Amino acid sequence: MLNRQLDVLSNVHRRRLLFALRDKNPQNDGTNAANVEKSQRERAILMRHVHLPKLADHGYIDWDQESNRVTKGPQFDEIRPLLTLFVKNRETLLDDERSD
Repeated sequence: MLNRQLDVLSNVHRRRLLFALRDKNPQNDGTNAANVEKSQRERAILMRHVHLPKLADHGYIDWDQESNRVTKGPQFDEIRPLLTLFVKNRETLLDDERSD
């Protein structure tokens, strides 16, 4: 279970979404922006085709593709303690958060 959780949290975009859900449920999936820069479009494509499906497959999120709405999934509480640990130790564990 820990390996799966660390794999999920290894990506900054997945982490940010899970941190946001930890604090506020639901969230917009961020994939339907019409006039955005190329890098933002690429991130939106990755979210829709890689990150959101991975989080949904693990049950950490429920993702309604029709409404672009993401809510906590049935397994969200499984990863919550690790999210809390990361937040409490942000300075040492999440150094890439400042550069992205």
